[in-house]
Amino acid sequence: MAVLSANYMANKLDPYFPVLYRGEGNMVAHECLLDLREIQKQTGVTVEDIAKRLMDFGFHAPTISFPLPGTLMIEPTESEDLAEINRFIMSMVAIHHEIIDITSGRVELISSPLKGAPHPWWTLLEWDKPYSAKQACYPLPWVKERKFWPAVARIDNAKGDREFVCACDPIESYVE
Repeated sequence: MAVLSANYMANKLDPYFPVLYRGEGNMVAHECLLDLREIQKQTGVTVEDIAKRLMDFGFHAPTISFPLPGTLMIEPTESEDLAEINRFIMSMVAIHHEIIDITSGRVELISSPLKGAPHPWWTLLEWDKPYSAKQACYPLPWVKERKFWPAVARIDNAKGDREFVCACDPIESYVE
């Protein structure tokens, strides 16, 4: 079922995002690897931007930049039904349309929902973005019914990795 789902996704997404590592019969295995490197070269939209934007659609981001930098590895499991897979595909197509808006010059990258993602609920309290809160937080009609609110807005992942701060109590406080 996972192989069937991965191939279904690969075929549906290939018109929007190139699929890597197809084998015999143009098939993928249990995972679908989307190549976003050319999109990044042309637009500046990164795999991280897309991963963070997926949170606004209610999805935890797939694996990014593994096994190849600039890629998104989608591994549908046997437990995901066709409706959920189709919601993910519709989300990726909607993200592709946001990329087209950047490519065409209708939207500047820095002012796009892709660079602003994710959008936690508290950002709605003082909305200061050039795009609508609806576009940011409810990008497709079904999202409203299944909304997942991320706990934080955009963070600098690399800085966090370099400047790790433990918010735990000192180890001595755990001694009984």
